[in-house]
This record gives sequence, C-alpha cells and structure tokens, in this order.
Amino acid sequence: MNRRFSALLLLLAVTGYVHAEGDVYLCVDNYGNKEYKNTDITKGCKKIDLPGLTMIPAPKRREGRIAPARPAESPAGFPRIDSGTQKARDDERRRILLEEMQNEQQKLAELEKAYNNGQPERRGDERNYAKYQQRVALMKEDISRAEKNIDALQREIGNLK
Repeated sequence: MNRRFSALLLLLAVTGYVHAEGDVYLCVDNYGNKEYKNTDITKGCKKIDLPGLTMIPAPKRREGRIAPARPAESPAGFPRIDSGTQKARDDERRRILLEEMQNEQQKLAELEKAYNNGQPERRGDERNYAKYQQRVALMKEDISRAEKNIDALQREIGNLK
C-alpha cells in the first residue's frame, strides 16, 4: 500500500510539471499603445524573446508545533486615551454619522420625487425614447444606492456604544 502511494505521488509530481514558456508577441496599435499577446494574428505584432523563468523553492518548514498567535499588545510608550476624550470622539462621530444620514435621507426624498414612481417627466433633449429609459434606469440606481447608504449609516450608528 505504501509503495503504491509513493508511486502515485511520484506520477502526480511528474505529470504536474508544465512547461510555462511560449511565444510572446508585442503588438503596437495606431495610437502607440503596447499590448503583449500569445498570438500574432493582429497586424503590427513582433515576436519578442524573454528570459526563462527562474524557480525558487519555498523555504523548508520546521518540524514541530507552531505557536498560536497572541493578541497584539500596545507598546510600552503607546499613549493611552482617557475615557472623557474617547467619549467626546464617539459623540463627534455620532454627530457626523447622523448628519450624513440626514443628508442621504434628503437626497433620497429628492430622487424619489424626481423619479415619480418610474414615470419622470421627459426632458426636451430626450426625443429618443432610449435616452429617456437610460435616464430612468440611472435614477433607479441612484435611489437604490441612497437606500443602501442609509442602511449602512443606520448599522454604523447602531454599532456605536
């Protein structure tokens, strides 16, 4: 059994080796943009010679148990923040988040008013119906984004102590 397993591993190791080199072409378009390809079907491509790949083996793993990671500790000279300063920072953060929430809610109300339940007024520059549909779709995306922003802000406010 052990001999079969060793033979199988050897077979897999030999068949798993793949030669990764191939022809590489440098293609330059009319604007001077360079692109590397593995085929030369595009006009203006030239085959280039690249140096071979160098394989560096991974370092050998030391036997034995690996010590579990310990939680990070603050360095000895790391400044501590008193509870009053931290409370002031938390209050400022809450105020900023509530202000952002209010702005997003106002933005959402304006977007929903302009969206008019999926029937916004057509503008003069939208003679083509496809342009109108595109604007309606963008409005719908903006509403969805504003709703997601409000949800994220509510979660963030809920996470505050």
